[in-house]
Amino acid sequence: MPPQPNLKLAILALGLGAFAIGTSEFAAMGLLPWYARDLGITEPQAGHVVSAYALGVVVGAPITSILGARLPRRRYLAALIAAYGVMNLLAAVLPGYGTLVFTRFLAGLPHGGFLGVAMLFAADALPREQRAKGVTQVLLGLTVANIAGVPLAGMLGQGLGWRWGFALPGVLALLAGWLILRLAPRVGAPRDARPFDELKALGNPAVVLILLVGAIGFGGLFAVYSFLSAAMLATTQPPAWAVPAMLSAFGIGGTLGGVMAARLTIHYGTWGAAFGLMVLMALAQGFAACAVGNWGLMLASSFVLGLGSGMVVPLQTRLMDVAGQAQSMAAAMNHAAFNAANALGPWLAGMALAAGWGWRSSGLVAVALSVAGLLALALAWHQARQSGGAVQDYPARV
Repeated sequence: MPPQPNLKLAILALGLGAFAIGTSEFAAMGLLPWYARDLGITEPQAGHVVSAYALGVVVGAPITSILGARLPRRRYLAALIAAYGVMNLLAAVLPGYGTLVFTRFLAGLPHGGFLGVAMLFAADALPREQRAKGVTQVLLGLTVANIAGVPLAGMLGQGLGWRWGFALPGVLALLAGWLILRLAPRVGAPRDARPFDELKALGNPAVVLILLVGAIGFGGLFAVYSFLSAAMLATTQPPAWAVPAMLSAFGIGGTLGGVMAARLTIHYGTWGAAFGLMVLMALAQGFAACAVGNWGLMLASSFVLGLGSGMVVPLQTRLMDVAGQAQSMAAAMNHAAFNAANALGPWLAGMALAAGWGWRSSGLVAVALSVAGLLALALAWHQARQSGGAVQDYPARV
């Protein structure tokens, strides 16, 4: 049965929450030079603001899953995104470098729990074979943030002050929380929920292997994306509009990639979609390496890189199949895995650049990580096959 109109609006409210999260996370990277200058710190020190957020996501994913296991999803989601909004507003108004690092860490805590359960909520509203569409509807909030939210936050931050770049997603997050309370169905908490049972997901080999695929495979995407603007400015003489256009191209590619990934998952199953998208990611990263030195090709490579980000859809869908009663934990840890990738990829690419390997090296590091992700995916597929029937998929070829 298709979702009722109020349920569709509730999913849009969840998407708005995802939009606020995507805007805040990526705007913090783009505004780094401005708050470094204003706070009187070096850019490497300012990088700790970004790292603190990623650490918050990794720490917060299991904690919020345990604390929210017995809460109705409507209240749980509204509380998480409201807390996210408050932490962003505090980051915008409180003075000092240490305070900014701490508030960004606190803002990261509800990130994984909200996005993970929001995707579960949207997926559960659709028939089993159509769940990837529900995941995509929430994921679109993240990808559209890169097209509209991040550039808007950047313009506000550069024109009015970097603090506005945190205030904007803070306000949007509070609005999303209010809309979720108003629109989401009032469903009671699970009667048999046992909070610490959520931890069992971390002992499930099928779950751990899929998380490993995300933590390694997505590292390649972040290895390239983190140095994309710097590589264009260092190796070419682009027009003023080229860098913003390149970042928007990534967001457009990510939006289309999410839609494409949902269709691939529905028609070819989670395994077929995952293998195909991982190969696409590796090819896109190789293209990005070859494109360095030509700003037009680099702009095109940004779009293709974005297409590969749809990989999150089959991974999230597969986690729903194997997590059992620990759905919230597995979904939240999926986003923790992506933030681990956000730390791993740029770190390895930065080492290659520091070693003097040149700007193409970030793309080559990315390809290596995607190949490692493919190996992890093959291991996950083999484990599912050995477990007896768990490898079965449910493509709906219509």
